[in-house]
Amino acid sequence: MTASTARTTRWTVAVLAVVAALIAALLVQLRHASDSSTAPQTGAAREHRDADTPAALSGPRRRADLAACPRPGGLPGSAALRGVTAECAADGSHVDVGPALAGHRVVLNLWAYWCGPCATELPAMAEYQRRVGPEVMVVTVHQDENETAALLRLAELGVRLPTLQDGGRRIAAALGVPNVMPATVVLDSDGSVARTLPRAFASADEISAAVGVQPR
Repeated sequence: MTASTARTTRWTVAVLAVVAALIAALLVQLRHASDSSTAPQTGAAREHRDADTPAALSGPRRRADLAACPRPGGLPGSAALRGVTAECAADGSHVDVGPALAGHRVVLNLWAYWCGPCATELPAMAEYQRRVGPEVMVVTVHQDENETAALLRLAELGVRLPTLQDGGRRIAAALGVPNVMPATVVLDSDGSVARTLPRAFASADEISAAVGVQPR
């Protein structure tokens, strides 16, 4: 074998080795892509943090002193909310949301403890509930897994409206609410969505005008 032939052979072997390495890397990438498309997703929103145990929440619940959550009254309620459950922030009990809200004109206020406009809107919602009376039921829905922070924020604001803990945003998803906070959904007594209001309210008067039910 001549020196020229030997050099050619070495180059050929080197090129083939590089090509083989590239093919192997490509196969690994394709395998990882396939695995990631079928693997369960991590980091999904949870109802509440691991730290929010019943014992840890007992003190914040006493401070918040929230109104009891609505309970089913025998009506099926909204088809969209059928099978959707949440935790009652007042006592940790299980709420079947659709039947619990059925038979009432409901204002659902979706918020989170870290949301600045929500801190202004929540007291306005409480004032609207005080003015409108039993004709409308205002229920707040906390959409973050930090339930302790939600209870402490409500205690700070002096807002004692019925509150559902929904860190997974299942209620908003079921009702097709845009991913903004605050947002308000008005439900008719049959459970149908009358209005979706992805905006902040600064006063009870603004809420009255948007909801369409005026205080008596």
